[in-house]
Amino acid sequence: MKNKIYALTAFAFLTAGVLAGCSAGGRKEEVHLVVKTPILPMEYGEEIQESYDLLKKALDEFTAQYDDAEITYDLMKFAYVDEEEYITDTFDTENAPDILFEGYFNMASYIHTGRVVPLDDIITEELRADIDEMSWRQSQVAGKTYMMPYYTLQNTLAYNKILFEDAGLSAYCSEEAAIQSWTLEEWEEILATLKAELPELSYPMMMYAKNNQGDTHIMVLLRSHGSEFFDDAHNFNLNTEEGIEALRWLKDCYDAGYFPAGAENMEISENSLLRDNNQLAVFQINNSRRNPDWGYVNFPSADGRGYATSFLSGFEIFDNGDEKKIQAAKDFLRFFYSRDDLMDVSACGLPVSAKVTERHMDDVYMLEAYQKNAENVVDFTENNPDWTGIRGVFYTYIHDLLTGVRTPEQVAADIDTECNAILEEGRKNSVLHE
Repeated sequence: MKNKIYALTAFAFLTAGVLAGCSAGGRKEEVHLVVKTPILPMEYGEEIQESYDLLKKALDEFTAQYDDAEITYDLMKFAYVDEEEYITDTFDTENAPDILFEGYFNMASYIHTGRVVPLDDIITEELRADIDEMSWRQSQVAGKTYMMPYYTLQNTLAYNKILFEDAGLSAYCSEEAAIQSWTLEEWEEILATLKAELPELSYPMMMYAKNNQGDTHIMVLLRSHGSEFFDDAHNFNLNTEEGIEALRWLKDCYDAGYFPAGAENMEISENSLLRDNNQLAVFQINNSRRNPDWGYVNFPSADGRGYATSFLSGFEIFDNGDEKKIQAAKDFLRFFYSRDDLMDVSACGLPVSAKVTERHMDDVYMLEAYQKNAENVVDFTENNPDWTGIRGVFYTYIHDLLTGVRTPEQVAADIDTECNAILEEGRKNSVLHE
């Protein structure tokens, strides 16, 4: 009933807007935008604590000064686990997003539905020069720019220094603002020592396989024994000696008690609660989170250099069959990227803008360390066409691995088979908006 009421209200409102736009009195036509964002922490001063706050500020200021139409908007936020309900399930309804702000790892899939509008016509030469080339490459498909980059988060692991020191592992704790790397042998010593020395109901390292949040970090862990994860054609390639060995390592860690009890039925938020209660010694983190009691370390790698990932976030505009909405949405992005105060909020992470980086060089936590560590960043999606579909099945195999339902060899073969079938279907069905 709630959805029906919303639909009727929206229809009446939009109809009134069209009539107003045609009235003899010359009133501006009304355009209603649906703007959506997942709950993204963005701590920047007292005013901005999450992406919703940033978008509300920007939308209020944009609508107040816009002359071409009377803009109204609905701004909705959602949990990443509810992405399908808020995005794909709303396609072709009045709740369909006109503007989406979130991470590229989900956004990229929508490009291949043909609903996402290219943005090259609103990118000035000045803006293109201001944003780094890697961010532009990640925003493009077939030579066109479908996503507008805003900021990135570099994901590494972190460790609780107090728990390390209590376990006799002070030698591994860095006092500098640096991102460390440990060899596989050092990782084994650290995890085994933590298991032996930590209090009851405390655990050495994070793990979760309850839902589709258990993908990106686990995928990086599966590079730990030398696997490159993808082949040259950007297909999954875990069914190798190195991939199987990494899967076996995860299973061995589970059996040794290095992960939280029942990790196969836990999600990332539950691991975060353990972290905040000082019950988790090693956990996933990104550069927007900081704590004087935490040290930072790359994901393990066979060569000891370590790995990190990069999560780029930005905007998409959807074509919902109304050119006036598309135009207003594009004008909003023009406004947003022309405002220094709005762009400055990207300093909550690693700004893609050179100008913002220069203005906030001393404000961005460990900026120099993260810039240096960029050489260890791996692309965990490789612009594949249906990452949403991949996320929907990948975690199920990790669940089966941890519980012993499938062997490492079976998991490697099954992931390659099913995930590559999803990618092939995504490539075959891909439609791009012209």
